[in-house]
Amino acid sequence: MSTLLLALAAGGVVGLALGALGGGGSVLAVPALIYLLGFTPAAATTAALIIVTATSLTALYTHARAGHVQWRAGALFAAAGLLPAAAAGAVTGRLPQPVLTAAFAVVAALAAVSMLRSGGAGTGTADGRARPVRAAGTGAGLGALTGLLGVGGGFLAVPALVTVLAFEMQAAVGTSLLVISANSLASLATRGATTAGIDWAVVAPFAGAAILGAWDGRRLAAKVTGTVLRRTFAVALLAVAALMLIDALR
Repeated sequence: MSTLLLALAAGGVVGLALGALGGGGSVLAVPALIYLLGFTPAAATTAALIIVTATSLTALYTHARAGHVQWRAGALFAAAGLLPAAAAGAVTGRLPQPVLTAAFAVVAALAAVSMLRSGGAGTGTADGRARPVRAAGTGAGLGALTGLLGVGGGFLAVPALVTVLAFEMQAAVGTSLLVISANSLASLATRGATTAGIDWAVVAPFAGAAILGAWDGRRLAAKVTGTVLRRTFAVALLAVAALMLIDALR
């Protein structure tokens, strides 16, 4: 299969995950860029941020139109994560490639376990006023992960919004996209040195397919229960994490 077709196929899957789950696109994009498209881990995390930022903004627009974005709570999460995302993004280029790969695998595995153990959606009003300190702390942690590993943090933001602020699932998905977009932009601002080697002939079609996939993901989320979506994604994520950890330890 040609590089272009691989990029288009991988982009479609990433967009589908982001549109349906409000996260998870980056934890699929990074291994796809490394193992299918030949990127180094450092270049893959930067390229994933570019792809996820563009896709998240598109998905955010569709969810906002449907009234599924809680702007106040999302702004709190995002604001708390901006500085950690920028600081961690500046450090990434100095870390050994196996360390980045192993760290990414561990985070992906933890996210998968969290999704498998996650219960039903919250039943609160999700007005963003509950537990602001915990919300800000969670946002700061997500920002650091975004900057260091090139992950938008949505796969952790969604469970956090459900459990910490009692969001309903649709509101958590929509609001997480605001957090992903802000964190990714902050991290990209400090990654100038790692953007020079990006292969735009691969990244551009990847991002384009992801944007189109996000629209389909939004429609899929309306037809399939959140539990089924989370569990399916979590199983796939565990397999990806295992492969990346094995590769990092060789």
